Amino acid sequence: MITLHGFAASNYYNQIKHLLLYKELPFQENLLYAGSDELLAISPAGKVPVITTAEGLYLSESSVICDFIEETYPAIPLYPENAGERAVVRQIMKVAELYFELPSRRFILYAFSGTEAPEPVKAEVREVLTRGVTALRRLCQFSPWIAGEQFTMADIYVYYVNSIVSKFGASQLNWDLLAEIPGMKAWNESMSQSAIAQTVEADRLANWPEFIQKVTAQIQAAKTK
Repeated sequence: MITLHGFAASNYYNQIKHLLLYKELPFQENLLYAGSDELLAISPAGKVPVITTAEGLYLSESSVICDFIEETYPAIPLYPENAGERAVVRQIMKVAELYFELPSRRFILYAFSGTEAPEPVKAEVREVLTRGVTALRRLCQFSPWIAGEQFTMADIYVYYVNSIVSKFGASQLNWDLLAEIPGMKAWNESMSQSAIAQTVEADRLANWPEFIQKVTAQIQAAKTK
């Protein structure tokens, strides 16, 4: 059985959890937070999520885990059969990660500390996000799914990317980023209504108070150094 290590407040963790539930794979969860010795023992970069495979192999980095699960458990496919179409799905995922989520993550510390990001930081992030918006406008189809008629890994991946973009990028910039991409908001709302997404969200909300306590303690500790 697969073990999923991490915490439910993490969007990366929830990408993998949604994937496992969608593929109807049995798994167990092990609560670990970033910075713990136990996590560092199984994650080279000390990041979540990590999975322990049925064979006892530890794997980290969500995109790597996604591909491993798809290749190992292909019964409910999440990539098209055609190689070109698979590449398009991966392209959407990579663009969303590099130009949508990662720049938005630069605002997380400011948001958690109750401060506003400096204007130079905002300008840098806005520039990268603009590139992401332009690229996703060109790539996303929403007919009805993000890459076309088939529900794919990109639907799961981008849905959880958007949770970071909406919470941190949009709030710090006062910019409704999802509205900039035609069809994105309606698709995102549709994704949120699935039984799996609602299960994952309920677990995220249950974990959130404990996660915030840990983040707050880390920020206070950093201030006293």
